[in-house]
Amino acid sequence: MSKLTAQSRFDVSGKSFLITGATGTLGSEAARALSAAGANLTLAGGNAERLKELAAELPRSSVRVQRRPESAHDAAAMVAEAEDAFGRLDGVLTAAGMNKVSPIVDMPLEDFETVMDANVRGSWLTCQAVGRRLLEQGTGGSVVLVSSTRGKLGHPAGYSAYSPSKAAVDVLAKTLAAEWGPHGIRVNALAPTVFRSELTAWMYEDDEVGTATREAMLSRIPLGRLAEPEDFVGALIYLLSDASAFLTGQVLYLDGGYTAC
Repeated sequence: MSKLTAQSRFDVSGKSFLITGATGTLGSEAARALSAAGANLTLAGGNAERLKELAAELPRSSVRVQRRPESAHDAAAMVAEAEDAFGRLDGVLTAAGMNKVSPIVDMPLEDFETVMDANVRGSWLTCQAVGRRLLEQGTGGSVVLVSSTRGKLGHPAGYSAYSPSKAAVDVLAKTLAAEWGPHGIRVNALAPTVFRSELTAWMYEDDEVGTATREAMLSRIPLGRLAEPEDFVGALIYLLSDASAFLTGQVLYLDGGYTAC
C-alpha cells in the first residue's frame, strides 16, 4: 500500500460507488456527500421521478437505475450499470430497507416477509452481485450495509420483524468480512438510531405526542439530541475510503451513545 497522508486517506474522488435505496433519506444524503467529494455514483431506487430530482441536485453526473434489489437480476443489473458507466466498482452502500410495526400476535406473515425481504434478502442479493464484481476486479473494495441500533436492542412497540432483520444484516457483514477479507474486500455495517426523515418527522414536532416520544428517547442518548441525516456522512466516507483500510466486520453505531447506556 502506498504511503498516504492523514487527509488523503479520506479521499474518494474518482471512485465508483453503487447506492441502493438512493431516494431514501440516508441514501440521498450519502449521494450528495459522495458526489461533492468527487465520487462517481450509480443511484438505484424504485421511484424514477425522485431519482431524477436527486441526480439534478448532485454536483457531478451520475447514473440512475430504476430498480430495487428484489431479485438477482435486479442486483446484477445495478452492478452492470456502474461498470458500464465508470469501468469499475469500488464499493456499495445498501441503504434500501423498510419497517412494518405491529405486535407479533397481530402481524400478518406477509408483513414479516416483506420486511425480511427488503432488509435481509435485498442486502444479500446486492452483496452477491457486488462481491462477484469486486472479486473479478481483484483490487479489493468496501461494502457498507445499513443496519440499526435495533439489530442489537429489542423494542417494546412491535419490532419483531425489523429488529431480527437488522440483526441478520449485522451478522451478514461479519460473515462476508471473514469470507472476503483475503481478497481485500472490507464489509462493515452502519447502525443509526432515530434520525430525521419523512417517517420520523413527527418525533421532531413540538406537539404532545412528538415531545413525549422525543423526551423518552433523549433520556437514553448521552449526546442529548436526535440524529440528523448529515450525521451519517462522516462515518460513511470513513468506511468507503482508505481511512478504514484495516477495519472490517464491524457494526458502527451512530447513536449518540444510545447503545452505551
